Amino acid sequence: MTKTVVIGFLGTQLDYAGKGSARWDKWRPTVALCQQEDFVVHRLELIHDARNRGLAERVGNDIARISPETTFKRLEMELRDPWDFEEVYTALHDLAHGYVFDTENEDYLIHITTGTHVAQICWFLLAEARYLPARLLQTSPPRKKDIANSVGSYEIIDLDLSRYDRIAQRFARERDDSLSFLKSGIATRNPAFNRMIEQIEQVAGRSRAPILLVGPTGAGKSFLARRVFELKRQRQQLKGRFIEVNCATLRGDSAMSTLFGHSKGAFTGAQQERPGLLRSADGGLLFLDEIGELGLDEQAMLLKAVEEKRFFPFGSDQEASSDFQLIAGTHRDLRQWVRQGKFREDLYARINLWTFDLPGLAGRPEDIAPNLDYELERFAAEQGQQVRFNVEARRCYLAFATSPNAPWRGNFRELGASVTRMVILAKSGRITETDVDEEIARLGQTWLEAPSADLCTEVLGPSASELDLFDRCQLNTVIDICRRSNHLSEAGRRLFAVSRTEKKQSNDADRLRKYLARFDLQFEALRINRADGRPV
Repeated sequence: MTKTVVIGFLGTQLDYAGKGSARWDKWRPTVALCQQEDFVVHRLELIHDARNRGLAERVGNDIARISPETTFKRLEMELRDPWDFEEVYTALHDLAHGYVFDTENEDYLIHITTGTHVAQICWFLLAEARYLPARLLQTSPPRKKDIANSVGSYEIIDLDLSRYDRIAQRFARERDDSLSFLKSGIATRNPAFNRMIEQIEQVAGRSRAPILLVGPTGAGKSFLARRVFELKRQRQQLKGRFIEVNCATLRGDSAMSTLFGHSKGAFTGAQQERPGLLRSADGGLLFLDEIGELGLDEQAMLLKAVEEKRFFPFGSDQEASSDFQLIAGTHRDLRQWVRQGKFREDLYARINLWTFDLPGLAGRPEDIAPNLDYELERFAAEQGQQVRFNVEARRCYLAFATSPNAPWRGNFRELGASVTRMVILAKSGRITETDVDEEIARLGQTWLEAPSADLCTEVLGPSASELDLFDRCQLNTVIDICRRSNHLSEAGRRLFAVSRTEKKQSNDADRLRKYLARFDLQFEALRINRADGRPV
């Protein structure tokens, strides 16, 4: 026979009813558990502190009198503050971790009527996470009209029952709403991007650790950082402001002053004290875009501010404090910059706990259509004017936008500009095939006139000057193709499109890998910023 085991806190107020016979006239939740006619408690384990040891023993004696079949056991637990969530959760988690559960022979119930509200929440979380293989048990006092009954009633709450599916469904809907919010309601179709947004939503809700967003210019790093901030504000996780700064605009003393503030007279022209952006972000979120452009001195001070929440303003010997969450953005490969000594390894390790790679627009062709609709809706909301594509015009534009001939170096920012031009020039609120043809010509001319980047120098640095002009031209093309390809084999097929037909067994990926190895390069490193041609 399976035995019923109940674990719960002593109700220091509810279970106390004096020492005389009058105590039987009052409802006491722990004692009432063992007075139920249709519910047998085979073992009752009661948690209490040393100060209430006498009350716990009295409750045990009363239970022995009314329910001889119940084995009573006291669990003494010292809590300095029973309203401190971390302390209570840790204590109960340790209890669950060290408890020997015999689920084959015993049925476990957690009594949640007694104890603080914090304890009740902790019981629920531990049971839901299955740290406690138990159901929840709630007792209630008798109704006022039933004066003769001092036993009350009880209810067993099984979190696995279907009646609680509605709660789970509600949480699922709220999570879907959060994901849609992070994507601005855009029904993105790229599986990798959608999975990344799901992870960001989880991290934003459960962690205050720094987040690193890696991606080309225009991929939406700043926009996503602000969305994370707004989501955390909705959940009451942040109370401060959203502070954003592009580190590429910071140079010299102004970088120190802008970030960390300065004291009066710290340098020429410092006529008054300046708080700095870190202090402005106290209680909020600080977004440092292009963090790789910070100088090494600023990186060292930032590391101290992130780890200790304290720092010295420029020119001051008095520490300032600021408790902010950091989101950093970069288009650089910070791992390579660490190897080159351009970025501190300790700071990179600190901000690299949660790193998310945002692909460029060319890497998400299936998301161009929903983003096209989003840009049209945004224009309508801002200008109060509805503009739509003709069916054929939309088909032509999407065919061009998703083709390999559209590099979209400016990513979503460039797509937004393209849509804006078409809607402004459209007549009668309709974008026609003529409008699309003209816009395609404009984009093609812009991409054609774009200065040819010296990718060799960007990737190889000063050593590129040691290459012959022939090798530089060839390597430039190879790097560009790699950045615009989704994988090594695709780049190989493009580069060896003619010669591969003459081979019985073509291994384009291996040929390309060996070519890159001559320059100590790897495809994965080149591909990071393929969409905008920026250096890794």
